[in-house]
Amino acid sequence: MKKILITGANSYIGMSFEKYMSQWPEQYQVDTVDMVDGSWREKSFAGYDAVFHVAGIAHIKETEENAHLYYDINRDLAVETAKKAKADGVRQFVFLSSMSVYGIEEGAINLQTVPQPRSNYGKSKLQAEEGMRELADGQFAIATLRPPMVYGDGCKGNYQALVKFANKLPFFPAYQNKRSMIHIDKLSQTVKALADEKAEGLFLPQDDQYVCTCDMVASIAAGMGKKMKLLKVLNPAAALARRFTGMGKKAFGDLYYERD
Repeated sequence: MKKILITGANSYIGMSFEKYMSQWPEQYQVDTVDMVDGSWREKSFAGYDAVFHVAGIAHIKETEENAHLYYDINRDLAVETAKKAKADGVRQFVFLSSMSVYGIEEGAINLQTVPQPRSNYGKSKLQAEEGMRELADGQFAIATLRPPMVYGDGCKGNYQALVKFANKLPFFPAYQNKRSMIHIDKLSQTVKALADEKAEGLFLPQDDQYVCTCDMVASIAAGMGKKMKLLKVLNPAAALARRFTGMGKKAFGDLYYERD
């Protein structure tokens, strides 16, 4: 039986992964440890084949007052956890990073794209990657995931903005764009595959197809039992929003991982 420890309780991605893995109770044991009160430092990680680190800060407005929390939690806590996993004999550490490390709001990203994060969230995630990279050796594999926007039932973040659009608006621009996204089940499947193979390196997971924002909003509305009208007459307004506002850029811009 393969044993996997999730470091970070009450995380949407962590809880979703644990639920996904419950399909194979005879093959996998998945446990979770809370990282908030510091008691995790007294818990032995010995006996686990892999640690999946999901603890972190995201989806809050960045301010000067909370900037230090990103580095305390997203960077320092992550590196400390990786060091403990290695010291306790764990063979693999799967780190949940983010597409935000690239600092790109629009355009294509590939394996040659140099990360240049702009936000404290992106900077702290990249610094965590760099801090734990030196820990990797023949006995300790580090797999780094940089997923794009994650979506699925109960998901927080930018996905909730699309849910609000679908719930409140009777129509939406039929504006065509393409974005990399990943469904929570696809992400869980990816983590399972990494653990099965004891994989190491950098991974940029995404759904099999790029997503168009208007199609996703219409699909979410359909799931709520509503019919969303997609109107081309609204496209000029969408184009202006894409050009001049941050929210418009997120909603209607192109941001994707190249498939090569």
